[in-house]
Amino acid sequence: MTAPLTPPHQPPSDDVHHENPDVPNDGPAGWPPRRPGAAYPHGEGEAPAPDMTAEVRTGALVLLAVAVTGFLLGLLWVWLAPRIPLVSNGTAVLLKETEGESAVGADGVFVLLALGFGVVTAAGVYLARRQGGVAVVVGLALGGLLGSLLGWGTGTLLGPTQDVVAHAEAVGEGVVFDAPLELRAYGALLAWPVAAMVTHLGLTALFTIRDPEPWGGPPVG
Repeated sequence: MTAPLTPPHQPPSDDVHHENPDVPNDGPAGWPPRRPGAAYPHGEGEAPAPDMTAEVRTGALVLLAVAVTGFLLGLLWVWLAPRIPLVSNGTAVLLKETEGESAVGADGVFVLLALGFGVVTAAGVYLARRQGGVAVVVGLALGGLLGSLLGWGTGTLLGPTQDVVAHAEAVGEGVVFDAPLELRAYGALLAWPVAAMVTHLGLTALFTIRDPEPWGGPPVG
């Protein structure tokens, strides 16, 4: 009786591909390791591209929200700024107090208010948008500048009339009245955006937690 022939034992071929779901075959060291079930919709190890439309929209909203508060700045400026007393002698309008510092005080009050608005609006924007972004910072700076312009215009409009001669004729000779509210140092308009930028930068540096790198690098050895 002839014994059945059995095929000789053959070692496993090197061409057989053994997949390991935990280690992708994308390099000699298989680094970085893929987590089981992890999905990479944007490609292997690539971060999703930022939505530029959403960034621009967010920056525009920040600009509008900050600029609108400039009306409040103007109201406070009208309320807190010192008055410059004028008087008419029948032929000309003169300062009642020739050595008064009310004109400088009006500019100083505007600067102090603008600095305060810059700090408050920057803190509000940081709390609302902790992730920040270039559009948010640009919107904050431009919003502060527009807010200063709106505050200046609001204070000038709601303050004493700009027509000094007509006002002097209306009140009569020897009657004291207030001069128009004016901003003589135009550099004061930059106080708000500068304070906002410095405050936002400080808050970001102090309280923003940086995301750790997803992979520390290939193992040594």
